[in-house]
Amino acid sequence: MRATSPFSGAYVRDLDTGRTLFSYKAGVTRSPASVEKLYTTSTALLRFGPDAALTTTVMGTGGLDALGVWRGNLYLRGAGDPTLGSLGVAALAGALAGLGIARVEGSILGDESLLDRLRGSFDTGGRYDPDIGGVLGGMVVTRGFARDGRPAAAAARSLARALRADGVKVTGRSSAAVTPATAIQLASLPSPPIRDLIRLTNVPSDNYFAEMLLKDLGAAFGGTGTTAAGAAVVRAQMAAFGIRPVVVDGSGLSRVDHTSPRQLVNLLARMHAQDLTGAFEGSMAIAGRTGTLIRRMRGTAAQDRCHAKTGTLIAVSALAGICEATGGHAIAFALLMNRAAILPAHRVQDRIASAIARYTGA
Repeated sequence: MRATSPFSGAYVRDLDTGRTLFSYKAGVTRSPASVEKLYTTSTALLRFGPDAALTTTVMGTGGLDALGVWRGNLYLRGAGDPTLGSLGVAALAGALAGLGIARVEGSILGDESLLDRLRGSFDTGGRYDPDIGGVLGGMVVTRGFARDGRPAAAAARSLARALRADGVKVTGRSSAAVTPATAIQLASLPSPPIRDLIRLTNVPSDNYFAEMLLKDLGAAFGGTGTTAAGAAVVRAQMAAFGIRPVVVDGSGLSRVDHTSPRQLVNLLARMHAQDLTGAFEGSMAIAGRTGTLIRRMRGTAAQDRCHAKTGTLIAVSALAGICEATGGHAIAFALLMNRAAILPAHRVQDRIASAIARYTGA
């Protein structure tokens, strides 16, 4: 650890015995980069539950006449689902056609009111941030990219096109609007369950998914669908564990985020103790096999034994996770390296993870 950077820290604990195996500046907080996603995804798993889904709905005002004409508007109401794409929109269109709707005498309108309209990151003040890899919003299709910068309107146009492809004529223009309270539900499409959403976030380290989940947490449990509200929900969940990191976003893109190796291992220990289905540990990349660790630690004791989350920013490298050691013990670890060269840091992290995986408990 001393060879990586003076601004590095590490903590390793045997979760079966509670014994600290290694500690090096473990209480000093540092930038975690994408290891921050462990706070976001653990909170999402605990608050929503592993089987919950984010359900996009089509609502309607007006009604269907005997000729199959829907006389009124259709509202595509978003649930902050980061996975929604053209196939999902086509499924919603098919469900509407299955109700006997042959023509819509009205408009298709995208409703993004669940979340705020700030499209980017904490560091950009909510303006579009290319490092996120998408455009944030309550009603987005295919990561929210739109020619006019209006993802909800683009989603409405996508549904109108899908309806026409199913032979349903649409007479009105597509745009964005809030669903009236009098609207009735006509079709719905759930996202993958939260257990899968956090895996889709952590394994490839997807900044867009993490930031969407954070806003979803704010909407569901923080009173408003904003980054700040979501971050407050995460902080409250961590405080219930006795952990108090600095959390300002969901992805770890901001260097304002700060945590310590000990805090991260405390989180891993708490989740390990109550993660009976393995959803949380299963959401992390597997050394030598998947995601951001697919090319690392191959042929070492860590391969297939260590599930971990990587973190990378300029001069920041981090790794945290749990290894099932050869002696049968579950070992949690966190390695935070700031002002460090990335490739040398990776080499040290991989050597440490391999040593952990070889631990026999003696």
